[in-house]
Amino acid sequence: MIGLFLIYFIGKMFYELAHEHDKSRWGFAILGVVSYYAGSIMLSSFIIGVLIVMGYLTFLEDVNSFVFTLIALPFGILTSVITYKTLKAYWERRPTRNNEALDNDLIQQQ
Repeated sequence: MIGLFLIYFIGKMFYELAHEHDKSRWGFAILGVVSYYAGSIMLSSFIIGVLIVMGYLTFLEDVNSFVFTLIALPFGILTSVITYKTLKAYWERRPTRNNEALDNDLIQQQ
């Protein structure tokens, strides 16, 4: 149940960020959720798997899936925050396009 609230708030944050910068709202809301799952599932599984194979986390071999979910939660949140801040910094740094004609100064002088 906590996961649903987390997904909702992540999607909402990305939705509002895209709305502020006139981007595809639903597309970036879905990107936020995908970034959470990518960090939660892929990144945490890779790191935990490597550490188990190297022998550092052998006690995790017999742990149930709920513990793995709790371990994966910070990875997902971290990946979402990094994606959010990267998009925000990129969109704020990038100048907005001016939809006016190139020769607008010449037109106004006449």
